Amino acid sequence: MSDKPEPAEELVKVFDTEQETEAMVVQGLLQSAGIDAYVQSLDATQNIYPGVGGVIVVVREDQAKEAAAMIEEFSKHPATDADEAVSEEQAEP
Repeated sequence: MSDKPEPAEELVKVFDTEQETEAMVVQGLLQSAGIDAYVQSLDATQNIYPGVGGVIVVVREDQAKEAAAMIEEFSKHPATDADEAVSEEQAEP
């Protein structure tokens, strides 16, 4: 998995948001499943278009359906704090 897509690759938008951190979470979700995902900024010149912009997540065209399905499933069942909790108990020796 590379940091940047190949110039000739056809990329498809699978997610958009105003929050870069949200896009990075989605990128991590997709990458953990072996999908090459890239975050791209849509920022417009703020002195001309204030408040316009955002962030998108793009994937290779052949992985778009799988990526969209994963994002939809995750949005229906997001992780909770209980899912992320790490036990503080000592392990038995």
